[in-house]
Amino acid sequence: MTEYTDHHAPEGLRTRGTVVVVPGRGETRATYSRLGRRLAADAYRVRVVDALGLDERDLEGSLTRFGEQLAAAAEDSATGENGVVRPLVLVGADTGAVAVAALLGRGGVPSALRPDAVVLAGIPGGGAAAGGGWEDELDVRTSCPAHRDTLTEDTGTRRGALDQAVPEALLTAAHDGGIDIPALLLVGDADPLADRDALAATAKSLPRARLAVVRDAHHDVLNDMQHRSVAAETVTFLETLRNGLVPVVTVDSSAW
Repeated sequence: MTEYTDHHAPEGLRTRGTVVVVPGRGETRATYSRLGRRLAADAYRVRVVDALGLDERDLEGSLTRFGEQLAAAAEDSATGENGVVRPLVLVGADTGAVAVAALLGRGGVPSALRPDAVVLAGIPGGGAAAGGGWEDELDVRTSCPAHRDTLTEDTGTRRGALDQAVPEALLTAAHDGGIDIPALLLVGDADPLADRDALAATAKSLPRARLAVVRDAHHDVLNDMQHRSVAAETVTFLETLRNGLVPVVTVDSSAW
């Protein structure tokens, strides 16, 4: 059985980069089909891998295996004459984002496949858990009817996954790792699991980070009602990688 799902750029367009997406707690690769199609439409090669397999008794081993999984996924996605089409960007959601941040902080990705940038979405706070039944979990995750249907109808979705708190050691590694590549942090201002103060402090501590707070978005910030704007923000970030992190478009307008 394949360990990833691919979304390709439209035929005839030159691939602009490679994006590897890591789902969060309870999610499957199907959770990110909409995001994958949208990024691929902008000529990015998108590969969605399985969610992190976390053994709380062996966090270091879990991260090592996770790094090997990402390296293999990136290497297998090679479409250019010289390997992976860069920039290579890792996108993580929930525990996927925590694991990616912790992994990069400890230098756990082989140098030949080291990403050029990272997008970290919906990083949960310490001890944060959803609680309640399935409808309560959906309310924590999203207000988007389409995304709620996707989660509910996907037999692979692990219900109640948000009830389990993220190990504190993993969160500490994620916040204190000191990622030295460009980073876009995404969080919904209606996310009950987020620690926005901790995220703001982490963003300020990193040399090349941008914190984007999405109005009225819930925990599944990549898939909530604002998914078009979030995808556009992500594409804008991807495009700035080609321009020394300077936005290609600047806006000068009158006050609203």
